[in-house]
Amino acid sequence: MDNPEGSPLPRTGELLRIGELSRRLGVSDHVLRAWESRYGLLQPVRSAGGFRLYSEADALRVRRMQAYLARGLSAAEAARAVLGEDNAAGADLGRPAGPHRAAPTANELSGALRQALDAFDEPAAQAVFDRLVSDLSLTAVLRDVVLPYLTELGKRWESGTASIAQEHFASNVIRGRLAGLARGWGDGHGPRAVLACPSGELHDLALMVFGIVLHRSGWRIDYLGMNTPVEELTGTVDARRPDLVVLAATLPENLERLAAQLAALARRSPLALAGAGATPEIAAAVGARLLAGDPVTEAENIEWPR
Repeated sequence: MDNPEGSPLPRTGELLRIGELSRRLGVSDHVLRAWESRYGLLQPVRSAGGFRLYSEADALRVRRMQAYLARGLSAAEAARAVLGEDNAAGADLGRPAGPHRAAPTANELSGALRQALDAFDEPAAQAVFDRLVSDLSLTAVLRDVVLPYLTELGKRWESGTASIAQEHFASNVIRGRLAGLARGWGDGHGPRAVLACPSGELHDLALMVFGIVLHRSGWRIDYLGMNTPVEELTGTVDARRPDLVVLAATLPENLERLAAQLAALARRSPLALAGAGATPEIAAAVGARLLAGDPVTEAENIEWPR
């Protein structure tokens, strides 16, 4: 059975990445992913590298979906009809309908993510992220996959086994996904937190993770991000009157040189220090709370002000 435009459907036993399936069917990969995530229309298997691969059966379901849409059914109705046909066929053969697929573990998905990012394969990395948020809870995605990957990437960069280009590429892909999760995090009626990194600090992805989880606990987030002069942070605190200020740094010296200013800031608003550069000594010296755990757990444990 061939595509009307001439591109053949997958042969029996042939497996395709979603981009190639999209090309052969003439359906955008965005639509295919939507049909997969919303309706379960596509039922891919996973490659050894963790990527989703699609079969002849997936292509035929898409063709039947298109036929129902052409007859005026909504997408949800068309998907139910296609899957109902598959279920009926499975029952007629005396077997359970639909394939049984074991849920991938966080380690498997983490490995797939690393492989895609190391290979500069942005579409594959996005596909892994799509599977992550579909199969795992948000906190599991952030705590068990994203944060360990960032830590491991930083160690590989320091040891010279990951290039600057790899580190920048991976960081930008992850930043884009986190930015999507952060949309609207300033909305709501809960307490307000201002999040920033001090001048000279260029690593803020863990702080973004903290803010995403904190927002899901009801907090409103004012995010200043990396390389924020303490004078600007102080001005924001005076203007916004937050219930909490969190300053994150990877190097102690980025906080130590600001000790006097941070002590003054801590008298204006509750202050917490986070990241590898935040030590008990610095926190005690400036009168700040120390957030020593991972960003997800620390955000979950922040209590609302009384």
